[in-house]
Amino acid sequence: MSTLELFFDLVFAFTLTQLTALLASRLSLAGVSQVLLIFGVLWWMYGGYAWLTNTRTPDRTPERLLMLLGMAGFLVVGLAIPHGFAGEGMGAAGGLLGLGYLIVVLVHTSLYYRLNRNIIRIAPFNITSALLVILAGVADGAAVYALWAVALAVQVLSPLIASPGGRFEIRPAHFVERHGALIIVALGESVTALGISAARNGVTGALAGAAVLGLALTACLWWVYFGTGDDDRAERAFTAASPGQRPGLALSAYFYAHIPMLLGVVAMAAGVKLTLGHPGQPEPVGQALVLSAGVALFLAGDAWFRGALRIGTPWPRLVTAGIALAAAALGATVTIGAQLAVLLAALVTMLAVERRLPAVTWPGRAAAVRARIARARSGRGRAEG
Repeated sequence: MSTLELFFDLVFAFTLTQLTALLASRLSLAGVSQVLLIFGVLWWMYGGYAWLTNTRTPDRTPERLLMLLGMAGFLVVGLAIPHGFAGEGMGAAGGLLGLGYLIVVLVHTSLYYRLNRNIIRIAPFNITSALLVILAGVADGAAVYALWAVALAVQVLSPLIASPGGRFEIRPAHFVERHGALIIVALGESVTALGISAARNGVTGALAGAAVLGLALTACLWWVYFGTGDDDRAERAFTAASPGQRPGLALSAYFYAHIPMLLGVVAMAAGVKLTLGHPGQPEPVGQALVLSAGVALFLAGDAWFRGALRIGTPWPRLVTAGIALAAAALGATVTIGAQLAVLLAALVTMLAVERRLPAVTWPGRAAAVRARIARARSGRGRAEG
């Protein structure tokens, strides 16, 4: 993975920060819908750039300049995210998001066409989606949501119409490293949101303690993804797959399964931002719920990731996700500090339990079953002889 790709990821992470701010300022069904729609459309094109750089590192001057132009498009998108739904009185600035997104799409198409002309099968869907986002920026009322929803649907359904299987080659090591780096950057952005919120509220002993709990919570999410060796097992499983299977695994494990993980980081950061100033008192149900939902989403996405690559049992993480959601009741009725403490305790307990579970991946478990069957058959053969 090149430093330019890491630079690109840092710019993309700015859009996640803006989505966090959007969710914190509009904690309602409408606000959640806006975050989901914007994230879904942007995540599709981030994935497109990940596939692009997986094909070849942009190491020539024209390619680097185009990558920087794509980054500029994402920057414009990030700046315009608070105005992405012009129908709510945000004015013509909503159209800037669509224009920035169109730049992102056109740069991606131009770069990819230089490497693999099969992009022509996907490019019309991406361009159509960008045009719909531009229309949404100048529309009003319910039409804004409808246009965003259609733009997202066009992207999500495109692999079913123009399947990538057999047309794109995947380098597993780069793919795993690229998405791992994004998770680290996203977690770092959540810590930044925590620090900014603490600074605005004035540092007290109680607030500093809650901030440390928030940092510990983020560290546990890092441990969930990196500290258990899943990233290494994922690379081995990805490498073991045939070239024809890899595009499907890339979509399942690194596109779809990472959606709840990144949305979880956004939700958790928004929850911390909303509640950190009052750690010693309960908060409205919505604020407590978004904090717990962030942790639960990350764990559910990671369980999905494990299942897609068959690298470990998902059940401890799914059970802990349920406990995380239940912990919202503490934040709404007792204190946010109590909720943070329970979330942290649940994650630490889960990680401790997983350390005691047999470190056998799903393919390994299948091989063990086959070995037992073979031994049984061999024993029967000797007995019959």
